[in-house]
Amino acid sequence: MTEVRHQYATVSGHRVHYREAGSREAPVLVLLHGFPSSSRMFRNLVPALADRFRVIAPDHIGFGHSDTPAHDAFPYTFDALTDVTEGLLRHLGITRYAIYVQDYGAPIGWRLALRNPDAITAVVTQNGNAYEEGFVEEFWLPVRAYWDNPGPDTEAGVRAALSLDAIRWQYLHGVARPELVDPETWTADHRDVSRPGNDPAQLALFRDYATNPPLYPEVHAYFRESQVPLLAVWGAGDEIFGPEGARAFAKDLPDAEIHLIPGGGHFLLESHLDTVAGYMRGFLTGVGQPSA
Repeated sequence: MTEVRHQYATVSGHRVHYREAGSREAPVLVLLHGFPSSSRMFRNLVPALADRFRVIAPDHIGFGHSDTPAHDAFPYTFDALTDVTEGLLRHLGITRYAIYVQDYGAPIGWRLALRNPDAITAVVTQNGNAYEEGFVEEFWLPVRAYWDNPGPDTEAGVRAALSLDAIRWQYLHGVARPELVDPETWTADHRDVSRPGNDPAQLALFRDYATNPPLYPEVHAYFRESQVPLLAVWGAGDEIFGPEGARAFAKDLPDAEIHLIPGGGHFLLESHLDTVAGYMRGFLTGVGQPSA
């Protein structure tokens, strides 16, 4: 059985939980989770890759087993979440690494790349958006309304995303074989986001997501200038970030490797772990990813 280490580090006064596996001498792969999950979404991927990589999967502040400070004690923004991730990597002495981004993990990963392009050896994006084409309009309409006019009239539309039914939908929509998805995924995520005082933090992140699309031109310029090796492996049934979001990477990275997985949804690892891990192993080996 692969040894997965569940560890903690203090970053800027906050306790950050992260999963780690693999040799500390191996090439580094950082897994950045999405809403409303945590590093728990990588519980099966981490050991599947640990024979070849040093895999690190942190819980963002406000998620999983990391600290969940009150919304008035921590700035719940994607800049601040990136600051903590950057601090954790610095604490671990990691200077070169590949990233896997999904959902919220994408804007954190793009910020890491923009701050230090030379640190990023490769990108794996699994339903992690970087283009306007990726937004499925029906899902994002209430979120955009909240961006434009945050307040009681628009809050209900995004607060609904914290409900058990909405979280279950994120895991099951577009999945051809829903019986493969462990119900503990959505019940655990709902339990975590329902902790007392956590909803204002989550609403703050919904509002701050509005800062991400304006960053896309810089991200696209980074792609064009760096030609960073990129693998997009995407659940084709995702109705949050649709398949056009995966195809769009080829506009700036013509050598991008893009796979749309039929029968897969937003949380693709729940139903297609072996497929994703297989593509990742081939891709990361092919780009000759160096050690930290």
